[in-house]
Amino acid sequence: MPATSPAPAHQERRRRRRNRLVALAAGVATVGALAAATVPGSASADENRSGSGHWPGRYQDVQLLSFNDLHGNLEPPTGSSGRVTEHQHDGTTKPIDAGGVEYLATHLRQAREGEKYSITAAGGDMVGASPLISGLFHDEPTIEALNKLDLDVTSVGNHEFDEGAKELARLQNGGCHPKDGCYTDQEFQGADFPYLAANVLDEKTDKPILKPYWVWKKKDVKVGFIGVTLEGTPDIVSAEGVKGLSFKDEVETINKYAKVLQRQGVKSIVALIHEGGFPASTSYNYDCDSPGAGDGISGPIVDIAKNITPQVDALVTGHTHNAYVCTIDDPAGKPRMVTSAASFGRLYTDTTLTYDRRTGDIARTAVKSANHVVTRTVRPARDMTDLITKWNTLAAPIGNRAIGHISGDIGNTGTESPLGDLIADAQLAHGKQLDPETDLALMNPGGIRAPLTYAAKAGEGDGVVTYAEGFTVQPFANTVNLQDFTGAQLIQVLKEQVTGPNAAAPKILQVSSGLTYTLDLTKSGADRVVTDSIKLNGAAIDPTATYRVATNSFLAGGGDGFPTLGQGTNDVVGADDLTALEQYLTANSSATNPLAPPKADRIAIVK
Repeated sequence: MPATSPAPAHQERRRRRRNRLVALAAGVATVGALAAATVPGSASADENRSGSGHWPGRYQDVQLLSFNDLHGNLEPPTGSSGRVTEHQHDGTTKPIDAGGVEYLATHLRQAREGEKYSITAAGGDMVGASPLISGLFHDEPTIEALNKLDLDVTSVGNHEFDEGAKELARLQNGGCHPKDGCYTDQEFQGADFPYLAANVLDEKTDKPILKPYWVWKKKDVKVGFIGVTLEGTPDIVSAEGVKGLSFKDEVETINKYAKVLQRQGVKSIVALIHEGGFPASTSYNYDCDSPGAGDGISGPIVDIAKNITPQVDALVTGHTHNAYVCTIDDPAGKPRMVTSAASFGRLYTDTTLTYDRRTGDIARTAVKSANHVVTRTVRPARDMTDLITKWNTLAAPIGNRAIGHISGDIGNTGTESPLGDLIADAQLAHGKQLDPETDLALMNPGGIRAPLTYAAKAGEGDGVVTYAEGFTVQPFANTVNLQDFTGAQLIQVLKEQVTGPNAAAPKILQVSSGLTYTLDLTKSGADRVVTDSIKLNGAAIDPTATYRVATNSFLAGGGDGFPTLGQGTNDVVGADDLTALEQYLTANSSATNPLAPPKADRIAIVK
């Protein structure tokens, strides 16, 4: 039962900086530097820098630690979600286990050791799509953890809007949940750091719903931060979550507030952008500036970076869950650092911003940056261990319940994934319970947040799937919805996987048993989905026939760039998607007859 006793009134809203831990281990790093890492001017770096705190020097190194897309992963993520790939000197790659806030805290604290000027910033999606330990409590545990991490500032991401603007405001300002109340004997205090939402406006007032920018100050050093999320947030968040809000262009917004900061005398500016890119390699230490600036990265962040005013000195990005440290030329043709630290707390980025006291600006030719692995070989931070223990104790009665058994890992990666097939089959089975005429189910890949792993996680036994593990896979509480579509509409839905908003980065729906087709990646546009190959139980789709389709409520509203899915008729709303998965696992597996991973062979892929 949630406790309701409030904390003492008037508690201090901003904590003092805690003493840093002694460095415990060196991080694994990849360095990307702009041009020459030398300080401009005739004097040497030693004469002009005061990175060690000497006063006064013209140049002051400011450490910027950053990460993104934590998604409430307080415990070490499992499976592929808990590893990063490291490129080796001999051309091979090596997987490294990574992540967990106990280890992230240690790494950040050791990185700050000896740094007199240090800022910690994040690129959005700190909460939302979270595992049970955080999601069950509306992500209050993650906000507590971020406070303990000494996070200074973050932009909002799309997942900060999963429960709407009012809930986001509660995470910022504190207070018990309006329906579930308080979970402990103290009232939730909210974030010690500002959430920035420069391009998210209240439709009634036309003003940002949270602070658009924030300025970090120490002595005479000032660094401004502008935070935005991707303009397309309404396309990937439920309609209820963004009701009453408008999302403006990222470039126009950042350029607008860069001018505001300049007028206030703040010339050193960092943009926190919850939008990202796709590096040419999945290795976190890939040199994406080889052979030239930005050559190794594609995606939305490239055009954004090329058009943001040169007044902005560095970009901390996110959303795509990729790792990169790149330079992309600004509109003046000068290289500018663009970083992303993958996701789930597996990496953090350490960037050196060299502040010029004479100009108040960053000496960009001296900026350097590196991604570091959050290894689990360091001593876990005790305060984070205590936090995890506290919330796990509260979650245990719900989370430890077994809901199924599997014979091996069921992964969620690949164009078609075994777990995607399993979830689609579960939703088809639930759909048939609601209406025996249900023909097929479609699942969006972005809604599958983690794999199911065979190895026991918390003493439940190998192969046992707990409710907590299922929650981590599907944390959104979407309902399973049934709708009628014509065959022509169904074909159009499959074409929308690779056209429109999904043309640049296809979103391949996971399909239930019986639906098969060919995806020809050698072709372009809608032709990549081979129409004549689309079959249901071996029969070609009839454009004039009616098909009963099960999807989650997010897709049923046209989310993820599938407008045709928002045009269905004869709607029926079922249970939530996690319940559908639980029912399917319970009905189709047991300790003596565990469920085998699906083969993921329903979509024939031509490359």
